[in-house]
Amino acid sequence: MTFKITPRFCLTAVSALSLILVTQSIDLTNNPHVTTPVANAQDAGLEASLTGAGASFPAPLYQGWFGVYNMLNPGVQISYQSVGSGAGVEQYLQGTVDFGATDKPLSSEERATFKSTYGKDPIQVPMTAGSVVFAYNLPGVDNLQLSRTAYCGIANGEISQWNDPAIAQANPNTTLPDTEISWIHRSDGSGTTFLFTNHLQAACPNWKGGADKTVEWSTGVGAKGNEGIAAQVAQTEGGIGYVEYTYVKENGMTAAAIENKSGKIIAPSPEAASLAFEGTKIPEDFALTVADPANSGAYPIAGMTWLLLYPEYKEPTTAQALQGFVNWALNDGDRYAAKLGYIPLSPEIESRVLQTVQKAVVANK
Repeated sequence: MTFKITPRFCLTAVSALSLILVTQSIDLTNNPHVTTPVANAQDAGLEASLTGAGASFPAPLYQGWFGVYNMLNPGVQISYQSVGSGAGVEQYLQGTVDFGATDKPLSSEERATFKSTYGKDPIQVPMTAGSVVFAYNLPGVDNLQLSRTAYCGIANGEISQWNDPAIAQANPNTTLPDTEISWIHRSDGSGTTFLFTNHLQAACPNWKGGADKTVEWSTGVGAKGNEGIAAQVAQTEGGIGYVEYTYVKENGMTAAAIENKSGKIIAPSPEAASLAFEGTKIPEDFALTVADPANSGAYPIAGMTWLLLYPEYKEPTTAQALQGFVNWALNDGDRYAAKLGYIPLSPEIESRVLQTVQKAVVANK
């Protein structure tokens, strides 16, 4: 499977709010590379109010998408709470939201719970992909490189000083301070934690914490959401933690280049992360994970993020609004995903997702 990295839309800012503002202010007539966003004909005149909750990994993109979509389809209001994948899946299973969002595919137990409650299988469709990066706060160190020995040791508490030989070896021309490392991890149920620990489990021989949305950390302090880790790292000299790439890009933070399976040090970028998925085959339920990609040019920690939809909705307008939104997001909305630093899905996967949503999401008769 190949992901497409083809930014086609020139934006002047990268925050979720700027996605809305830029469509109102950019000079479309003088930019030949820009196409005007088009309202979704399926939702023209539709009145619907939807609520969703879940992963913080895609939250900047989702909130931007929902804002632009509402601007194009004023009758459709979609609100999204970035509460983490754990809480998002829980609310989805309880039926308290119109859709959930997660960066970890539903487990067999969660799928069984859903089916026993609703009588049908859950609908899990990917919307984009992204990378998990080591954001750090080390004044004077702008191009940190971390070997596998180094970043595995930081995550499991074996390396606690920034001038540790394992870190210094990969940074021979950098003066590393004799500063204590402040490891910052998630305190809530998190799909980003799953993606991160799924990689640690594959790449780090001494990692004993397993791979899940919640794990037992041997070191560090917790923060809620990607937003919380980014803020904590920014406020803590010597701090380092794991966040989705967009949070580093949006906040002007620095992220470490890290060693991949082939022994190459790779700086995080959407292009390098997209190589993690090359040659993979996405299963029927879209639950693809790549713990430690073999591609020699791949940034090694990358994953997909999924919307969780119900097979039936009481209100026909809810089903119609979700179908219209997904159709718009995977066509016109790709430009926003690429500019923010996410990885748009391949045309083949997008086509499968659209067919699934159009056929499987229906109004309860």
